[in-house]
Amino acid sequence: MAVSRAEQRAATRRALLAEGRRRFAADGYHHVVLAEVARAAGVTKGAAYHHFDSKAGLFRATVCEVQQELGERVAIAAEQHEDLWEQLRAGCRAFLAAGTDPAVRQIMLVDAPAVLGWDEWRAMDEESSARHLAEALSALVAAGIIADQPVEPLARLLSGALNEAALWIARGGDLRAAEQALDRLLTGLRAPA
Repeated sequence: MAVSRAEQRAATRRALLAEGRRRFAADGYHHVVLAEVARAAGVTKGAAYHHFDSKAGLFRATVCEVQQELGERVAIAAEQHEDLWEQLRAGCRAFLAAGTDPAVRQIMLVDAPAVLGWDEWRAMDEESSARHLAEALSALVAAGIIADQPVEPLARLLSGALNEAALWIARGGDLRAAEQALDRLLTGLRAPA
């Protein structure tokens, strides 16, 4: 059976993303050479430039992929619970646990803010896990579980705390200690019974 050009292009893109991700996670952005990624993926350097324009383009696509997967992990963890409060806790814990994943640590937490710039990195974060967090907080406010308040500043504060804690975990911090601190922080948000 013949492979169509579209299928071939998609396979080339997937191979470049997979190899780029492996190398960005292992070596960090500044030590990756696009020509070496192409060669390891079994394609020409020209094919790499055709799909991504530059090493930065490949990195941007890799960050998008990692952030999307992390957003999915958070959502899946939250969806395991019926209770809105437990959904928030589980989603936040899943985000913290991602700090133990070497690809998330190096690509998303260490290199992405520096390589892409803070504004672009934050915009990408907003489209993935930060959006889920704001939705969860809105549902908790609407249900009266969290006191009525503007959700956007609360979501930004909690998102910032989660990002910092995940980075701390990625650099060797204690996940269990971070989870315990998170529970104390979240408990402070609950509306009085």
